[in-house]
Amino acid sequence: MTEKSTLHPRNLHRNPYDFDLLVSCVPELKHYVFTNSYGTPTINFSIPKAVKLLNKALLEHFYSIKNWDIPDENLCPPIPGRADYIHYLADLLGENSKEIPKGVSVKGLDIGTGANLVYPLLAHQSYGWKMLGTDVNQKSLDNAQKILNENPDFSENIQLKFQSDSNFIFKNILSPEDRFSFSMCNPPFHDSEESAIKGNLRKTRNLKKTKLPKANLNFGGQQSELWCEGGELSFISKMITESTSYSSQILWFTCLVSKQENLYKLTSLLKKIKTVEVKTIDMAQGQKISRILAWTFVPKENRKDWF
Repeated sequence: MTEKSTLHPRNLHRNPYDFDLLVSCVPELKHYVFTNSYGTPTINFSIPKAVKLLNKALLEHFYSIKNWDIPDENLCPPIPGRADYIHYLADLLGENSKEIPKGVSVKGLDIGTGANLVYPLLAHQSYGWKMLGTDVNQKSLDNAQKILNENPDFSENIQLKFQSDSNFIFKNILSPEDRFSFSMCNPPFHDSEESAIKGNLRKTRNLKKTKLPKANLNFGGQQSELWCEGGELSFISKMITESTSYSSQILWFTCLVSKQENLYKLTSLLKKIKTVEVKTIDMAQGQKISRILAWTFVPKENRKDWF
């Protein structure tokens, strides 16, 4: 297997997985490792338990995160792709200086951090940033807190906050004195539960190359993680509109956009609200193509004051 060249150059997961090393971190993973027809060790990515154990091993080996775990019903994120978002954010923050800003002077807001808490964990372990994770699901935040309890060294620099009203994204979260270098979000992709199940069936069938007798919500996923009314276009549009009220409190607003056809409407909306700068950052993990949409209301000459 060759290097995963589509991943960010600083991504620690560009090389093929060393399963001997990963199994040494999480011995239970060995029950799911097999050699494929190309003679390469791998796992069956359509088995949620296997994916979760792989994540646990990757987080322990590469980021020194102990005893990471999530309930079976929650979203199990692909670590390499999540890491890419963090590294591209680092490039965005460092574009006007000679080096990438590191340490707790950089404060990030993860909207919809979920039970897995992956973005704050990766951000802090990769660059030392201070992170706040928010979610509308209290059970998800409870599990995220369990992860922090297992890693007490992180608790001072990773905090959690419950969003009490799903109609808002920043309201109820930001106090007037809060200032963040960036916000980030992996928004709900689907527009209904039915759409989420159908999309998951396609994903799982592609992985297994066979028909499944019933919907297997591969990688798990709660309603707030997978779908919302209007899908990602509606969610991100709401985020853009609401961002105008917090234009002086967040330097870069960012969000993943899965559907390229949504970019035109989103960038058109950003023009209407008179942003200073809008960027679209392309990302790729294998055949999966995504992009980060980023916007700011802060002039370039004032951005150095944010870290």
